[in-house]
Amino acid sequence: MEFVKEFAIFLYKNDIIKFGNFTLSSGKQSTYYIDIRLLPSYPHQYRKIIKNLQNLISEQIGLEKFDTLASVPTGGLVIASSLATEIVKPLIYVRKKQKEHGTSKLVEGKTAKGMEILMIDDVATTGESVVNALKILKEEGMNVNHAYVIINRKEGADKLLESEGVRLHQITDILEITDILYKENLIDEQMLQSVKNQVN
Repeated sequence: MEFVKEFAIFLYKNDIIKFGNFTLSSGKQSTYYIDIRLLPSYPHQYRKIIKNLQNLISEQIGLEKFDTLASVPTGGLVIASSLATEIVKPLIYVRKKQKEHGTSKLVEGKTAKGMEILMIDDVATTGESVVNALKILKEEGMNVNHAYVIINRKEGADKLLESEGVRLHQITDILEITDILYKENLIDEQMLQSVKNQVN
């Protein structure tokens, strides 16, 4: 896929993907780091990603199959809000913890029982933050069958979401990205192997 190749090279050349030793928010060690929050700082590439995501959803499940987009702050919410504007669909989001003031809601936005929800996130690693949000939405009587991410780090998210009856879709994953970077001579074989080891 030509777009994925262009996207992978763009990520590398703009330091959105970095290689080395990093500690993730989960506390886990990683040989690479993807700072997808930098993406909106490059509006042309960002717009391409949103359009690509829209096309993928259109082809795979159809835009009429869901009522509302849902996401989790903050990375995923930026992607979801741009996508919601593009496809003219409502957007809700699930807080990590309840507000201690106002309505103290966990889900922000207009919701209703029986609503068909499409989950959006930026990067999937273990999938825990998305699954926590899914559970809250389901407890409130909403249906979630599909989730979309820009990049899948392939560290368990697919299986975890599947255990909740949700299918994870992606624009690309870390193996595809590093494979492209290796073929373009941007990373060496040792780095390629260290990423593969992390996934496995």
